[in-house]
Amino acid sequence: MEVGFLGLGIMGKAMSISLLRHGFKVTVWNRTLSKCDELVEHGASVGETPAAVVKKCKYTIAMLSDPAAALAVVFDKDDVLDQIKGKGYIDMSTVDAETSLKISEAIKAKGGSFVEGPVSGSKKPAEDGQLVILAAGDKALYEEALPAFDVLGKKSFFLGEVGNGAKMKLVVNMIMGSMMNAFSEGLTLAERSGLNPGLF
Repeated sequence: MEVGFLGLGIMGKAMSISLLRHGFKVTVWNRTLSKCDELVEHGASVGETPAAVVKKCKYTIAMLSDPAAALAVVFDKDDVLDQIKGKGYIDMSTVDAETSLKISEAIKAKGGSFVEGPVSGSKKPAEDGQLVILAAGDKALYEEALPAFDVLGKKSFFLGEVGNGAKMKLVVNMIMGSMMNAFSEGLTLAERSGLNPGLF
């Protein structure tokens, strides 16, 4: 299975290496192209633009820093839309539901298929293939992408319409934030009570 990968930040780099390690052919692109060099050492090919990656690969995954970056690779010059007809695009960036819907509508209008797939997990789970994938959108594309999802994550969920993945990620983040808040308060209380914070 040949996969394109756009975005080689902390998460994207780990995810791309994981795919390569499991026998996937991967063509990568990053805004700063020099970031692709390490992936080439692991066996990846490099696309000069997002359009070049999409043209080469049947499926392209994006893992970008924010909504502005996610929109830019789709709508800017030499972008995803130039070559998306008949191809699948999976955006695993953490963005709002409106951004996912905008990308989905544009890709479908050009004859491509779209899945949003934000992930729960950070650098270490990405390196270990232990992410949780919260997917929504084109069910057929989701099923075709499962071999890649099975490498990237310990569990993937299909949540229906585009936007549901983004919403579920926000709910998960809210719960994680609440847990961190409770943990921090507990740590402070332990210290003030004269307990060993390391032991806590």
